[in-house]
Amino acid sequence: MHKQAMTLISLPESRAEAEALDATDPLALCRDAFALPEGVTYLVGHSLGPATIGALRNLRAASEGAWVNDRVGAWNSAEWIHLSEHVGNRLARLVGAKAGEVVVCDSVSINLFKLAASALPLARTRRLVVEEDEFPTDQYILDGLSGLTGVDLVRVAPGKGVSQLEGGVLVKSLVNYRSSQLADMAADEASAQSGGGMIIWDLSHATGVLDIQLSAANARFAAGCTYKYLNGGPGAPAFVYARADVADQLETPLPGWMGHSAPFEFTSAYAPKTGTARFASGTPPILSLAALNGALDVFDRVSMVEVQSKARALGQMCLMMAEGMGLDIASPLDPTSRGGHVSVCHPDGYPLVRALADWGIEADFRTPHTIRFGLSPLFLGYAEIWDAMSELAEIIETRSWDTEAYREKAIVT
Repeated sequence: MHKQAMTLISLPESRAEAEALDATDPLALCRDAFALPEGVTYLVGHSLGPATIGALRNLRAASEGAWVNDRVGAWNSAEWIHLSEHVGNRLARLVGAKAGEVVVCDSVSINLFKLAASALPLARTRRLVVEEDEFPTDQYILDGLSGLTGVDLVRVAPGKGVSQLEGGVLVKSLVNYRSSQLADMAADEASAQSGGGMIIWDLSHATGVLDIQLSAANARFAAGCTYKYLNGGPGAPAFVYARADVADQLETPLPGWMGHSAPFEFTSAYAPKTGTARFASGTPPILSLAALNGALDVFDRVSMVEVQSKARALGQMCLMMAEGMGLDIASPLDPTSRGGHVSVCHPDGYPLVRALADWGIEADFRTPHTIRFGLSPLFLGYAEIWDAMSELAEIIETRSWDTEAYREKAIVT
């Protein structure tokens, strides 16, 4: 945790200055793409993005249109059979990949398993590595893979995964889910590859809010979710990336018919598709895919450089105002070293989050005392953040959070 002066990015010092920034914000018009209710400041886009007009439109079209009218024929007439790869190609631009290198399928957990298992034979040593502060499901998946293969799983200190890779396979988040610490993808890849090691990047807390450049960083493998900053909807399918020159060397441990080169020939022998498409396994969730496809429409009219810049400015506002309240800062103070959310700590973080929600300000909590604010630049404004943090200051000052009702924990925090 940090407590020190913050610089970088010209920040508003009053609500009027925040409003002035909103008036010149090139992303301000994007808010119209979201179905957000009035009176809600939604700071949880890093966990579940809100519904978009495009997602709801596509969901209705797929369910009430194609499914009702064409039924099984919609696999052809609505081109459902190609939707995983079509949406993958749209995502490729947002992560700095080439067409054909991204396919949408399954969940992040399953995709990390597939990538880690298929990368192991290509690594110099049979060694699985994960950092101790990595997102829990990433650790569970590697632990399970270790049990199945007999390959040792080595847990190392935060930030030491690359230096202790020793030619093995590392699963690493580009943005840490708790602190928002941003890794140096290009430097880490250069170091790993020089020693014969492999990094599988988890882009879940980065995609849709940062200007990711997989090709430029020479990254070979990645997976990520689509229901956070991409706003694909609850349970939206994840994506897999494999660089074109290595994809055909990979053997997926979960070969399914949707990854087959000719699935409707129904042969007993598996023959994988070329490239990343081989990582598709079972039948895709068409309604979720349709919603995700619609949610991506808003990204067609924005620059990811502008999205990243605004996210960092909003985050800097949050941290500046939080520091003024005496909160402990749990995210990097340098905006270029973090993702799209910021974290602060308070001994009674959970009831604080509950109290904020009653004022229409939705944040989230991570045990034991971390409050996270997700700064989704496409629907949040500067004045909105100013107001939210001002309300937080009042709640802290008046201790209005200090009730038994606010302390009672829900199942999902």
